[in-house]
Amino acid sequence: MNALDYLVLFGTLAGIAAYGIWRTRGRRDLHSYLKGNRQTGWLTIGLSVMATQASAITFLSATGQGYGDGLGFIQNYFGMPLALIIVAAVFVPIYRRSGVYTAYEYLGRRFDGKTRLLGAGLFLLQRGLGAGITIYAPAIVLSALMGWRLDLTIIGTGLLAVAYTVSGGNDAVNLTQKYQLGIIFAGMFAAGWILVSRLPAGLTLDDTLTLAGSYGKLKAVDFSPNLERRYTFLAGLVGGLFLQLSYFGADQSQVGRYLGGGSVRESRLGLMFNAVCKIPMQFFILMLGVLTFVFYRFETPPVFFNEPAWNYQTAHGAGERLNTLRVEFDAAHAQERQGIEAWVAARHSGDAAAAERSRAAALSAHEHAAAARRGTREALHAADGSLPTEDSDYVFITFVLRHLPHGLIGLLVAAILAAAMNSKASELNALASTTTVDFYRPLLRREAPDAHYIRVSPWLTVFWGTVAIAFALFAHLVENLIQASNILGSIFYGVVLGLFLVAFFLRRVNGTAVFWGALAAQATVIVMYVGQVPISYLWYNLIGCVACMLFSSIIQAMLGRADVPPLNDSPA
Repeated sequence: MNALDYLVLFGTLAGIAAYGIWRTRGRRDLHSYLKGNRQTGWLTIGLSVMATQASAITFLSATGQGYGDGLGFIQNYFGMPLALIIVAAVFVPIYRRSGVYTAYEYLGRRFDGKTRLLGAGLFLLQRGLGAGITIYAPAIVLSALMGWRLDLTIIGTGLLAVAYTVSGGNDAVNLTQKYQLGIIFAGMFAAGWILVSRLPAGLTLDDTLTLAGSYGKLKAVDFSPNLERRYTFLAGLVGGLFLQLSYFGADQSQVGRYLGGGSVRESRLGLMFNAVCKIPMQFFILMLGVLTFVFYRFETPPVFFNEPAWNYQTAHGAGERLNTLRVEFDAAHAQERQGIEAWVAARHSGDAAAAERSRAAALSAHEHAAAARRGTREALHAADGSLPTEDSDYVFITFVLRHLPHGLIGLLVAAILAAAMNSKASELNALASTTTVDFYRPLLRREAPDAHYIRVSPWLTVFWGTVAIAFALFAHLVENLIQASNILGSIFYGVVLGLFLVAFFLRRVNGTAVFWGALAAQATVIVMYVGQVPISYLWYNLIGCVACMLFSSIIQAMLGRADVPPLNDSPA
């Protein structure tokens, strides 16, 4: 990066943050600080919901996912449109009618205090750790590829998100996310344009897609009934439905986005905007990863995309083995490129037999190159057992820094950091809101004026920011980051969703039954995860939800028929 890149980077981020702080100056009532402006329109809600989910993990890790595994990850979102329709039809009017600040406040009204604290506590545990992942994601990549110290990058980006969230609360987050999302999409579309323009001149669109398909990158749907496979049509439709129901219906980081809408209609339209746009957006991001893979069939990629780690180990005792593997990789990749160029030429000349021979030679050379990459990961792990050996999260940023023009590099890095600031601010605001409303206010200062809670909430934001930064500093993630985030959510989300479905539909189940039923369900999911039951993690959402409802019903039957008082739907 040069001076122009840094000017674009810091100018973009500072301008958006300053705008949010300026627009929200003077808004100091509890409603606007925790829930946002009562007049927020559907488009702002829709973009805020989308931006909250579109973290730096999405753009760094999902492109790497597309590079490595192709389009199959898109199946993870197949249940989202139906989930958003259900949330808009069921959850939104209940929350709006109740006038709650957080989703878990509703559980307290429907059941009792301990169930409210359980739901809020599960959210705080899951999202508190998840906030650490969203801090870790951009920090580890940017620090490695730009020469910044990892610990200082984590602390710096974390403190920036804390200061930004504290300054304006939910309203500032809502107002600025649409502009941040605009920067993100501008950068991603520019990267896509550069990718396509940098492909060989004679390579047609049909050639590009056929080449990607030859490597299995375009298989977007897998109809296998095998429950062990992570991404299949069935797992995405059913397990993904429950994951997205939990996320949009029971996760305060998303609930807080649409609770601030001007009306039920505005909140619903904002959610429908995401139901229509999310899958195409995710498809585009994964396709960027696929195009990056095709691009690197004609350009020599690093043998290991986390190049600073590779360079460090090369200079500290593992150099002979790593350099040997790099030579092997480069030679195999050169043979692969020759085979692909011969395949393209034969394909254009109409020689099907020669094209098939060249294609087979290219795929064989690719396997040799892949073997050299595996050997590199093994050698790096042998040299430093704490070093993550998966480098897919480094693929896209490597392309950006190596092949984009200056100025655009600054815009893409700004897009990544804007996405990180989006998701971190939303998460921190949700964590502080939940702690203030569901723990501090009912347990410590029930009758304090709004001004007191407004003073307390920023300190709770600082607390959760510190927790997230600490987790990011000491966490060593072995999964692809977007998968790690979804796995963490799936462990807890199903049970939290179960609490709300019991509240909505099992009217004769009381607080004691659902409290112990939820604990039993959560224990079941954790035992399955720790015991490595061979199923896709997406199924944990369904299992946790159904188990919570089933155990609650059984416990209620054991306790006897309960006289459940009518729910107070009016605002407190």
